Amino acid sequence: MDFEQAIWQLGYLCLAPRRVYRNVYFHKQTKNTWARDDPAILVLIAACLFVSAIAWSFAYSYTARQALKLALFMIVRDYLLTGLVVATVLWFVSNRLLIAPPSHSSPADSVVEWAYAFDVHTNAFFPFFLTLYIAQLFVLPVVLKDNWVCLFLGNTLYLAGLAQYTYGVYLGLNGKLFSSRP
Repeated sequence: MDFEQAIWQLGYLCLAPRRVYRNVYFHKQTKNTWARDDPAILVLIAACLFVSAIAWSFAYSYTARQALKLALFMIVRDYLLTGLVVATVLWFVSNRLLIAPPSHSSPADSVVEWAYAFDVHTNAFFPFFLTLYIAQLFVLPVVLKDNWVCLFLGNTLYLAGLAQYTYGVYLGLNGKLFSSRP
């Protein structure tokens, strides 16, 4: 597993996400697949979610068992199961609606792979994770107060996380040169 490359990708997903998808294009040229073949980024995100669950457990004074349950929910439900659903929807919609009909001039591999759709979810999830799981933890004392300004701040974090996720999905689908229909 290439953890150095995975850490580089996670960093650039926050700083310059287009650069990550340019790298994905080079990966396609060398390995003839759009999907990532190294699970290191999955391991790193799962580790980040585990550490985040421990931090949230300290914030809410959970027991060790509750902390492990929270970590399991964050990794399995929030990341993997949501990723399975989102990747399947992205894969289905992009192959049905976003791919140009086959022609003599279009490339033969103009089909979105399911694994690539899951990679798109993974890439979009990390900035979302930083906003909702990490940033929200730091402003938790403010967000928990009972007034409209604090409610607005909490909802703004969710809006920012959703916007980051949507932008990440857009870049991922736009990263494949064939993903626009004429």
